[in-house]
Amino acid sequence: MVGRHATGRRRAAFTALGALALTAAVPSAASAGPPPAPGPLPTAAQTLGADRAPAELLRALGRDLGLTADQASARLVNEAEAGTRAGRLRTTLGSHFAGAWVSGTTSAQLTVATTDAAQVAAIRAQGAEATVVKRTLADLNAAKERLDAAARRVRTPDTPVWYVDVPANRVVVQATDRQAAAAFVQAAGLKAGDVGVRVSANRPRVLADLVGGEAYYIDDKARCSIGFSVTKGQEQGFASAGHCGKPGATTAGADKSAQGEFRASAFPGKDMSWVAVNDTWTATPDVKGEAEQKVQVAGSVQGLVGTSVCRSGSTTGWHCGTVEQHDASVSYAEGTVDGLTQTTVCAEPGDSGGPFVSGTQAQGMTSGGSGDCTNGGTTFFQPVNPVLQEFGLTLKTAENRSTLPAPADEGAADGWRSGRVYEAGSTVRYGGTRYTCLQNHQAQVAWSPEGTPALWQRTA
Repeated sequence: MVGRHATGRRRAAFTALGALALTAAVPSAASAGPPPAPGPLPTAAQTLGADRAPAELLRALGRDLGLTADQASARLVNEAEAGTRAGRLRTTLGSHFAGAWVSGTTSAQLTVATTDAAQVAAIRAQGAEATVVKRTLADLNAAKERLDAAARRVRTPDTPVWYVDVPANRVVVQATDRQAAAAFVQAAGLKAGDVGVRVSANRPRVLADLVGGEAYYIDDKARCSIGFSVTKGQEQGFASAGHCGKPGATTAGADKSAQGEFRASAFPGKDMSWVAVNDTWTATPDVKGEAEQKVQVAGSVQGLVGTSVCRSGSTTGWHCGTVEQHDASVSYAEGTVDGLTQTTVCAEPGDSGGPFVSGTQAQGMTSGGSGDCTNGGTTFFQPVNPVLQEFGLTLKTAENRSTLPAPADEGAADGWRSGRVYEAGSTVRYGGTRYTCLQNHQAQVAWSPEGTPALWQRTA
């Protein structure tokens, strides 16, 4: 997002998270040459841009995860390839699938869980480690949904977090003491032996701030961080956290110049919002890294558990860590939020709304957490794909043109469409062929099923 504010010959520049640069001129169609002929299909790493990670991202991963530059580069490539292999195995294993995760210094190990021992050979054939467990991922999700339902009936101040722990094949409740955890599990109608308990005094909090500083201000009171630039029709804006502002609240940039207005917001329950900006701001795919460097977002493919992620925030800047859990529920003082992702990345007040990226793939916006960036802590983010879907937004990405002609069935009800959010397991028709989605993502123009085996598997 770029702000242009000029008085006479003077121009004030604002650099914020999410994206800030003046709009560049676009070459005219007349000057453009013929599109190149389609070449070999790209690998997963090439599709997601993991093979060409920005230097500032590699440096941050090296600092926070203790990696060399070569290890950081190898890790991003391995994580991209693992996501595709896990997606294919999810389709192969069907109802027996019990989750997947990466591990190791460079995420070289992909582990896939199943409840059917007969499927071990199929898992190993894809170069993954197999583990046989008791509960399917569907079973674990169903148990967590019972905890979600209980949280709508009973207060949960002493059980602030609960989630599916895929590697441990169980649901976990984080509580201040075991008695509180037992009461919550009982209220959900679950057996004590089916739920793990993690005792911790930490209580996650939302990360808004009421002090001056960079990023953006809400009604001249609170401060948050811009997440990702988005568009909706002809409107431009950015996605952020829902607790940062309610619909109709006005925003100002870091220089206090008029910026925009919250068009939609959800909190608690979810922690998502989007702000439409005025015509002095321009959406770009940039996310602020270290020392004013920028990372350009290329898409929104969701990373596996164990994947490395980096966060940008207006208070603490650029920090990295790993994904610990997806679909975590967090009980803040203001209410419970479901569907968050738990990470080892630190954050502090004012970082709320800021972007999480894995390589060049947008992951989500900072919601809350515990701890700080001096002593370390846990941070949760609102995944970006549900926000795009909920509010009908299109993520602003680095220009990504397709050289393939549009198929005849693009307008069909079940036809693939760019801009639509797809979840793993969903199916589409493209060029008369049926495809199954391998990884959660918002479809980009150049990511049609025919040309992106990293994201789609031909099924018919």
